[in-house]
Amino acid sequence: MTVRRLLTGLCTAAMLLATGAGAFAQDTKGKIYYLVPTLLDEFQTGSVDALTRFMGEVGYETVSLDAQNRTDLQQSQMNDVLSLDPKAIVLAAVDFEAMKPGIEKARAAGIPVMIFDRQITSTQSDLTSVAGTVEIGQVAAESIKKLLTERKGKVEGKILQILGDPGDAYTLDIQKGFEGVMKDYPDVTIISQPAIMWEATKAGDIASDQLLVNPDIDLIFVHAAHLAVPVSAILEARGKKPGEIMLVSSNGAPVGLDLIRKGWEQVEVEQPLFAQAAGLAMFADKIIAKEPLEPGEYDVLGLKAQLTMEPWGPNLKIPGAAIDKTNVDDPAFWGNGKLPQTPITPVK
Repeated sequence: MTVRRLLTGLCTAAMLLATGAGAFAQDTKGKIYYLVPTLLDEFQTGSVDALTRFMGEVGYETVSLDAQNRTDLQQSQMNDVLSLDPKAIVLAAVDFEAMKPGIEKARAAGIPVMIFDRQITSTQSDLTSVAGTVEIGQVAAESIKKLLTERKGKVEGKILQILGDPGDAYTLDIQKGFEGVMKDYPDVTIISQPAIMWEATKAGDIASDQLLVNPDIDLIFVHAAHLAVPVSAILEARGKKPGEIMLVSSNGAPVGLDLIRKGWEQVEVEQPLFAQAAGLAMFADKIIAKEPLEPGEYDVLGLKAQLTMEPWGPNLKIPGAAIDKTNVDDPAFWGNGKLPQTPITPVK
C-alpha cells in the first residue's frame, strides 16, 4: 500500500473515530493524534470519547486512529502522523517495545508524546497517565476485608484469586497490592490461578475446578470484569444464589456493574479511565509548550493522583475507586457510559 493510500485510509478512519472532534474543529490550538490500539473493547472506545472531550475542553482537536491490534499498522500510523506536524501524540501501544523507535523519532522532531494507560518504561516520553494498579489491589483487599467481616465476624476464610495473564504487569501489580494487604490476616487462605491470555473461558474452568476441590470457598476475586461473567455462570450452574459465594472484580467495565446490579458481584474496583484521560488534558498546555511539570499530588476528577518524575519521564498515577450496590449507577464511573460533567482546568 502506498503512503498516499494509507494516509487516505487514515483520514477516513479519523473522521469516523474522532467522536465529537468536529465540535472543536474551529478556533482550536491544533490537533492531537491519539493512536488507540484497538476498538474491540469498551475501555478503548471509551478512551476515544474521553480524550476527545477533555482535550476539546482545553482547546485541542483530537483525531483518533485505530491500530486494529496490529503492531505494523500502529507503526505506520506513527510515521504518517509525524509528517502532519501535530501538536502532540497520545499513544496507547499495541506493543511497547515496537513503538519505542517511533516515540524517539517524534520527540527528536519536537513533537511531544504522551502515553495513555499502557506504560512504556524503556524510553522517555513527555507524560504517562496510568492507573495505580498496585492501589487497585489494595482497594480490593480493603473491600474484601469488609465483606468477610460482615459475613463471618472477622477477616477469615478462603479466597480464590483468578489473575489475568501471568506475563502482564497489570495483573501482577494488582496481585502485589492485594496480597500485600492480606498477608497480615493469617486466617485467610488465598488460592491463586492465572487465566492465560485473559481468556474468560479459562476463568470459568478455574472456578469450576476449584469449587470441586475447595467447596468451602467464601469469595472469588478476579482481576477483570469480563472474567467475572463465566465465574458467575458457573456459580449459577452449581445452584448457588447471588452472593452466596461472594465475587469481587476490577476494571469497572459495564458487565461488572451489571453483575453488581444482579447481586452476583459485590464490589468492582474501577480502573479510572476518565481520570486517566483528564490527567493528560490537564497537562497538555504545559507539555506542548515544553514547560517543566511539578511533581506532587493533583486532583483529577476528584481522585488524588500522584505525579512523579521517573526514568521514563513524568508519570501520573491515579487510583481507582470501589463500586458497590450503593453507588453503581454513579455516572462518574466509565462503565455507565456517561462522560462526567466536571470541567477540566489546565495546570498552570
